[in-house]
Amino acid sequence: MGTAPEPKQPTEPQEPIPLVLAGARGHGRRHLDNIRRLTAEGKVRLAGVCELAPLTREELGDGLGEPEQSADLAALVTRTGARIAVICTPIHTHADLALAAAERGAHLLLEKPPTPSYAEFTRLSEGLRGYGTACQIGFQSLGSHALPAIRKLVADGRIGAVRGIGAAGAWARDEDYYTRAPWAGHRALDGRDVVDGVLTNPLAHAIATGLHLADADRAEDVAGIELELYRANAIEADDTSCVRIRTTRGTTVAAAVTLCAEEPGEPYVVVHGDRGRITFWYKLDRVRIERDGAPPETTGHARTDLLDNLVAHLRDGTELLVPPARTGAFMHVVEAVRIAPAPVPLPADAWRTEPGAGVTARAAERRVVTGIDRLVTAGAERLALYSELRAPWAAPPTEVPHP
Repeated sequence: MGTAPEPKQPTEPQEPIPLVLAGARGHGRRHLDNIRRLTAEGKVRLAGVCELAPLTREELGDGLGEPEQSADLAALVTRTGARIAVICTPIHTHADLALAAAERGAHLLLEKPPTPSYAEFTRLSEGLRGYGTACQIGFQSLGSHALPAIRKLVADGRIGAVRGIGAAGAWARDEDYYTRAPWAGHRALDGRDVVDGVLTNPLAHAIATGLHLADADRAEDVAGIELELYRANAIEADDTSCVRIRTTRGTTVAAAVTLCAEEPGEPYVVVHGDRGRITFWYKLDRVRIERDGAPPETTGHARTDLLDNLVAHLRDGTELLVPPARTGAFMHVVEAVRIAPAPVPLPADAWRTEPGAGVTARAAERRVVTGIDRLVTAGAERLALYSELRAPWAAPPTEVPHP
């Protein structure tokens, strides 16, 4: 007769991990609310806020105590002893701030895109390795439990052989979206790369998710990139664009996106098989499989929060969902956009203005590209570029060779 197993000893409760948030306004408010949730769960403690001007009591809200505030992230990390730094600052500041925090012992949740150039991405990655820093890149869609579910459907042959992956994003942004910050809508600012275009920032998740589902998200997975960059708005960067990525596995990943939609809708990624298709609305964690000879099936899925995952990684070694290495292929797309010719301005008869919702208190208009919703849908369906879809304003694509 074997001996009875030893009873499990109760584990000591773990102290909340101190963290600092760099960039708490704008999109940073979402991080602030998420930190508030994790604070209530006893997982983290907001030790500091890095902003050019301190948050007011109203901006900070309840449940976060009295964190130290400073415009100097490095000094803030040092004084607070923060083990995590959440960085939600302008794109061109990411690498410097991330490395400054890492040098002082903080692990990172870094907003996407991680950097505005591949050279900066390499500098960041090498620096983080040198400091032994864990880093999570903020592609929230990659925390969706729908992704392994889709991979299993594909592996089980539910849609046959995969012939390509398309992504579509038809969003609307008012003109004041591009005046909300000095860097918004810029390719460069004061001699520094910014690359704040539709492909690289607001609808970057569409590309990153498509590459992930193609199992082609690392730098070495990219064989070539074709780009078409356009703009209806009076900005430097692109607001209506498409990209087609050839992977070393032979899979094609194509994305057609715009911020000038006629009827804005939920962005999605679609896996095309020779006997069906799987559509993933990545902001909703919703999946629909359509197979030849069978009724469609729709399922909803949970999602792992990326900061929660980083906390688990630091506490018990849980694997990070989005380490920098898993964004290398996306960063080749960023670099392709950076070095491409300036986006082509759409002719005045290709777009119109409509009243916008406004992201500020004042009224604003938005620019709408005629027929763009149809083109975005067709691009994802046919894995095609706008020029191949005979858009009247489309120019030949820019091809970026094997990186």
